[in-house]
Amino acid sequence: MLMIGAVVFAYVGMLALCLGLERHYKQVWGRAPAPWLRVALRSAGWSALAISLWVSGVAWGWAMGPVAWFGGISLAGFGVAMLLPYWPRAMVWLAAALPLWGVLLAV
Repeated sequence: MLMIGAVVFAYVGMLALCLGLERHYKQVWGRAPAPWLRVALRSAGWSALAISLWVSGVAWGWAMGPVAWFGGISLAGFGVAMLLPYWPRAMVWLAAALPLWGVLLAV
């Protein structure tokens, strides 16, 4: 169950890093981001990836956790890369829906 949380944090982190780039932000929202928003998105992205590493370490132990973390980052990056050209706004809505899905699985 913790590994799902690690993948969710990895997806949110990769999405925030993606939207921290002006080109991709324009692709999703149709306008350029404010400079403070770009910095905030990048900071949030790296923070979410760090949390994902911590959750992977707790879930798998620190011997295999970083390996599982790289797998989660790969899965999350692939999801962002596949959704960006075809359904750019769907990847943002998916980031909002994933925590709800996790709560439903926990119940």
